[in-house]
Amino acid sequence: MLFLSMTMHAQEGTLFGKVTDTNNHSLDLINVTIKGEPMGTSTNESGDYQLKLPANIPFKVVFSSVNHQLTERSVILKNGQKMELNVVLEPKTEELSQIDVEDKQVRKSTLQRLDPRLMSVIPEASGNFEAMIKTLPGVSSNNELSSQYSVRGGSFDENLVYVNGIEIYRPFLIRSGQQEGLSFINSEMVSSVLFSAGGFDARYGDKMSSALDIKYKKPTEWGGAISASLFGGSLMIQGDSKSHRFRHISGVRYKSNRYVLNSLETQGDYDPRFLDVQTFIGYDITDKLEVSFLGNLAKNSYKFVPQDRVTSFGTIQQSLQLKMYFEGQEVDAFTTMTGALAFDYQASEQLKLSIIASAFSTDERETFDIQTQYWINQVDTELGSETLGDSVANLGVGTYLEHARNYLYATVMSAEHKGFYSGERNSIQWGVKAQQEHIEDNLREWQMNDSSGYSRPYTDSIVSVSYFFKAKNKLTTNRVSAYLQDTYTVPLFNGEFNITAGIRTSYWDYTQELLVSPRVNLAFKPDWEQDMVFKFSTGYYYQPAFYKEMRSRNGVLNQDIQSQKSLHLVLGTDYNFKAWGRPFKLVAETYYKKLEDLISYSVDNVRIIYSGKNDADGYAAGFDMKVNGEFVKGVDSWFSLSIMKTEEDIRDDSYITADDDGNQTVNYPGYIPRPSDQRVNVGVFFQDYFPGNPDYKMHLQINFGSGLPFGPPNSERYLATARMKSYQRVDLGFSKILKKPGKEYPKGHILHHVKDAWISAEVLNLMDRQNTISHEWVTDFQGQEYAVENSLTGRRVNVKLSVYF
Repeated sequence: MLFLSMTMHAQEGTLFGKVTDTNNHSLDLINVTIKGEPMGTSTNESGDYQLKLPANIPFKVVFSSVNHQLTERSVILKNGQKMELNVVLEPKTEELSQIDVEDKQVRKSTLQRLDPRLMSVIPEASGNFEAMIKTLPGVSSNNELSSQYSVRGGSFDENLVYVNGIEIYRPFLIRSGQQEGLSFINSEMVSSVLFSAGGFDARYGDKMSSALDIKYKKPTEWGGAISASLFGGSLMIQGDSKSHRFRHISGVRYKSNRYVLNSLETQGDYDPRFLDVQTFIGYDITDKLEVSFLGNLAKNSYKFVPQDRVTSFGTIQQSLQLKMYFEGQEVDAFTTMTGALAFDYQASEQLKLSIIASAFSTDERETFDIQTQYWINQVDTELGSETLGDSVANLGVGTYLEHARNYLYATVMSAEHKGFYSGERNSIQWGVKAQQEHIEDNLREWQMNDSSGYSRPYTDSIVSVSYFFKAKNKLTTNRVSAYLQDTYTVPLFNGEFNITAGIRTSYWDYTQELLVSPRVNLAFKPDWEQDMVFKFSTGYYYQPAFYKEMRSRNGVLNQDIQSQKSLHLVLGTDYNFKAWGRPFKLVAETYYKKLEDLISYSVDNVRIIYSGKNDADGYAAGFDMKVNGEFVKGVDSWFSLSIMKTEEDIRDDSYITADDDGNQTVNYPGYIPRPSDQRVNVGVFFQDYFPGNPDYKMHLQINFGSGLPFGPPNSERYLATARMKSYQRVDLGFSKILKKPGKEYPKGHILHHVKDAWISAEVLNLMDRQNTISHEWVTDFQGQEYAVENSLTGRRVNVKLSVYF
């Protein structure tokens, strides 16, 4: 304001002109600024601009946009002079990485490619890479603290995750998002991301829902990145030798979400600490033979000493309040290690052969002794009352004691061979894998409820507990799997027809079950003016039980457990188009999944409790859609919508009801919603920048999910038909670029060795929505049970600094 007031009374001239590209097309929204001065403008739709400048002063006029090379011009205007300055901007010619070029073969499959660079600007609470996945169509999650997600009605355990071709495992005993910490994927090390929500190829393993395929970078130069926020920090270092034979990229991450956990309703001393060290090293033994190593060590600890909680619930007519006081603590520790050694041999331009040996181990300890005392009070809601808002009557008093001593140790070792052959019109992929798992567990947990002086469930002879679980198992099993698939492309009907057909087989010695899984993907790209691809995928997807699925609720391993089965039918389209002169993509799919031999389960927070037997059949059907592109010129955004219904029929379940005369009727519940039956999901990621100054950007993430089913704890599945309230969350971020790529500073300047840097401020849970993750069940004097919502995190502000060098 001071600068403008001074220049208003000074002598001045007018600078005007037109900005075009190399094809002489007018360019709008080009930033025209004065270097070092807080003034500027932008071009209109015709590419024209105009600026008033003080006379007899040398200025550097800067022309810039996100899609064109920065251009500077020096000018000096005389008093009253009108100077025309026309500028031609060159397009940016940065070297494109693999993720910038759309893979035509990927487009004709059910896979979609994601840009990992966007992960650094998405505002979210967990700091995990999976936050990007949660906004995609078909994907749902109702917990911002967790990296876990459900895809098209499947459970958290039905999703495949690969890093450099290695299947990734996570800890088994995790029961809440507070315990999770960091996921395996280090976003600073990622070069490409492929994701399929169903109907994926035979080369991906034996799970029923989705496949996430991550590739880490192979650096071609030395560099690194530093990131710090109120939640923690990370350091990444990468390098390449002079001979370009040796390369490495390594990362260290630390996270403590104590700050965000303090927004939970339960007050106490939260002490979560999560540390992750990761490295990917490669060496070219010869021009054709490369050896690489991927290693990871993660140490997650969680300590919690609860103090108290006050929650209001009920209705306007009956407003209630729950007061809880705690004594005791929870101490958890999870240590996981992953290592993989790979040899890749490029036998010829068409043939590549690989041998991979990998190992995973986890050492998990979960211990807690927490006594909870609660009071259910009625609140005065009478307007004008002197006690308005105060407790006026006590409806219930109770105590419950929760105890756990859970220990688990597991290792998974595997060796596999993969091959790839590329012909003129087809490509063949194959693989063979042998795997051994060793699991030892010693689990013991129970809960005792005391309501109004009586232990529940009540007997007149013993003091009983409401829930008891004990397991002590030692298990070593072996699995063998193999796949073969061929992708063939031929011209057909004035277009291009693509077929990928494959078969996958597996054997598990625990059940002696031999599985054969055929899978087919068809795609047709007509020779139309519109750039469209039509796709159809189908196949059988078997999921052999792993440790948790085969363990019953009483801790015994089921030796008769069979694989869960799913038949996928997916019909979709991929349409590239232009709107407002900018590129967009529309992807839509409709699907049906027939589910057989399901192992039913219930969900508490992120803990899945399986029945341990094949006791259900079901289905999932729905529609997914995603539109992404430059809603604002030069920056990507997307909108996704999912509509889905999934139900299951528990075999041989029934209950008896009696009328007033004592006549009994046997009722069969039939199909009931699965725990993942979230009917509507909406995901939005939107970016914008300030007109005239694209260094200031806005990043908005919106997640909406309709309510999930729930029911009383430790009850029959047919009772879990109530619905939680919908999950609604808005996260907003603002960023300022401190250093642009390509901009140079003199030696000695603090930013001389910095390639790229920005600072951002985030408002997490902007609307301060109290989303529900589970329920606390309490009982009053009359024996009536209340389901009191356990809420997730409230509004928090985060500040983050990212520097690349």
